[in-house]
Amino acid sequence: MKKLLVFTLAFMLVLPVFSQIKFGLKVGANTATVPEYEISTGTNNIEAVKNAQWGIQAGAFLRVGIKSFFIQPEVMLASNSYDYNVTTSTGKDLLNQKFTRLEIPLLLGVKLGPVHINAGPSADIHIGSPDALIDDPDFGELYRSATFGYQAGIGVDLFKRLVLDARYGGSLSGRFGESVTIGSQTFNLDSRQPSFILSLGIMF
Repeated sequence: MKKLLVFTLAFMLVLPVFSQIKFGLKVGANTATVPEYEISTGTNNIEAVKNAQWGIQAGAFLRVGIKSFFIQPEVMLASNSYDYNVTTSTGKDLLNQKFTRLEIPLLLGVKLGPVHINAGPSADIHIGSPDALIDDPDFGELYRSATFGYQAGIGVDLFKRLVLDARYGGSLSGRFGESVTIGSQTFNLDSRQPSFILSLGIMF
């Protein structure tokens, strides 16, 4: 959180350099690959009901541009629920696990007429912890307080106010490992599931 506050302050200091500043609100839906738990010992077994499930998100964004280029930080509240068949010594149950998090992407983009392309890192901050599916599973690494991945996509601006976006979200850990160090700061990466995000926004 301290790193995010430092970045926000630095960002506000450079705002006057840019010639176009717009604020916006947005809502959307995301489909994510259901997390798989490598737990199948004795009578305990966890199996996802579906390969992917839809979730919802809503929040705000700031688009700061100069000519055809822009920076777009966002703060989104996102929620996903996943269904599992869970087998234990007491029987088999259909259980639901819900994840609620803040997504904070920082996107760099370019406008090509009404079309825009953007990409950048995205921080995830878990709000609370989902209920455990079985007693004492080793789920701790999934619930680290803040981790980083990325988002990239394409969109279109309609009537200079409406914003339609389609993005792909993924993990950086496969390429860079569990963390990266930039200067004296270390950023935790995660093994988040791939996701596809559709959203509709309005700019003021």
